[in-house]
Amino acid sequence: MKRDEAGQITVFVTVLASALVAVAGLVYDGGGVLAAHQQAINESFEAARAGAQALDVGALRSSGTVSVDPAAADQAAQGYLSVLGHTGTVAVSGDQVTVTVNFVHPLGILDAFGLGPVTVAGTSTVTATQGLGAGG
Repeated sequence: MKRDEAGQITVFVTVLASALVAVAGLVYDGGGVLAAHQQAINESFEAARAGAQALDVGALRSSGTVSVDPAAADQAAQGYLSVLGHTGTVAVSGDQVTVTVNFVHPLGILDAFGLGPVTVAGTSTVTATQGLGAGG
């Protein structure tokens, strides 16, 4: 008795093609997530730099101490992030400004396999320093 093998190769090719698309999705979307993570780190660093420029002028003039005005630093960092369309948290401690940025990165290929968007985060801390005086 002879077995009918019609259609077996079609099933094999379909399964193999799905597996190859999934692997391609891992490469493509994985690279996209890594790039988005680096973007979050870059944005947090630049927002922290913007915040660290908001020095407490009173403390600097009275005692020469470099410290950051927390309210002005938060406003400057949040303003920078809002231009980029993202939000974050700002923490000020003395002369240091720490910014954490979170945003959602959509997946392209893996979305078809039921994997949703990924939340990426980046955190950076910047220390405010006193620059060189005139002629220095």
